[in-house]
Amino acid sequence: MADITQPAASPVRVEDTHVREFLPLLTPSAVKAVHPNQSAQLIAQTRQEIADVIHGNDSSRLVIVVGPCSIHDVAAAYDYAQRLVELRHRYEEELVIVMRTYFEKPRTTVGWTGLVYDPHLDGSEDIPAGIDVSRRLLVDINRLGMPCAVELLDPITPQFYADLVAWAAIGARTVESQVHRQLASGLSMPVGFKNSTDGRVKVAVQAMEAAARPHSFFGITTDGEVAMVRTEGNPDTHIVLRGGTAGPNFDALAVEAAVAVVAGRQVARPIMVDCSHGNSLKDHHRQTPVARDVLAQVRAGRNEIMGLMIESHLSEGRQDWKPNTPLAYGRSITDACIGWDETAALLEECASAVRGR
Repeated sequence: MADITQPAASPVRVEDTHVREFLPLLTPSAVKAVHPNQSAQLIAQTRQEIADVIHGNDSSRLVIVVGPCSIHDVAAAYDYAQRLVELRHRYEEELVIVMRTYFEKPRTTVGWTGLVYDPHLDGSEDIPAGIDVSRRLLVDINRLGMPCAVELLDPITPQFYADLVAWAAIGARTVESQVHRQLASGLSMPVGFKNSTDGRVKVAVQAMEAAARPHSFFGITTDGEVAMVRTEGNPDTHIVLRGGTAGPNFDALAVEAAVAVVAGRQVARPIMVDCSHGNSLKDHHRQTPVARDVLAQVRAGRNEIMGLMIESHLSEGRQDWKPNTPLAYGRSITDACIGWDETAALLEECASAVRGR
């Protein structure tokens, strides 16, 4: 009888069918050993100062988060920080100034995703180099005496550099994400939740409520081990009004409505206003007028306003990024920013508004 035995079928691949490769990274602890935090006192003090503003223990100063929309040029970012730290010291009685050092950029579709992911600006996506250069820059800027702010997009990246961050944002695209609310519940710094891209403020308040409570979720340790993370909850949170598709939300009526929505959280000063994005209708020339409107509300006694966010760089405007194409120094490749001279003048107006309450 003929042998009718069939050859064994090849195993069917059901895992990682769309994954090209896995490339191991240095652990967060190894990266920290290369670039150790030398500014713990500054960072802890700034975090406490911001928390004091949020909870009304400091009822006069404003928190100003100011700097480039995103960091793409380390030299220009350091140059900016050297200038900004002088103003931080000059206005320290009126303002708590923190520099935007954003390394991750959420995209609506596609585009450059930030220094962590593509530090060479050539599409090579050299993440190990991006982690290294981002942490090194944070170390250097903090050593100047300039505390830093970031937007946290990936739940893994905080282990690499959150110890160098004084304030963090959860953005409009991720404010409804359970993962990001859980992440915020365990962060060691104050966190601002932006309203959603369509302008809804309630989701930011819900995020505050969620982040204030304990959570258990998946994460990694500083030694790179997968772990269950248990948090205590973060009480130092607030909302960030950034406008949306429904229009701006920085004027007195919008701020009053936001104060009413967040009233149940019993936070003394829960409102930061983002002068860019939907509030500026994505026109950087409108940022200063937006800020002036908010400062007028501050002068009028709207004490629930705790600060402003301003997108600013050495040169105003923006430029298009294309791989391997030279870029103008100190100009944004993401959102358009106001220039340095306008920034310095606007910070003086912010300080004046606090003095003139």
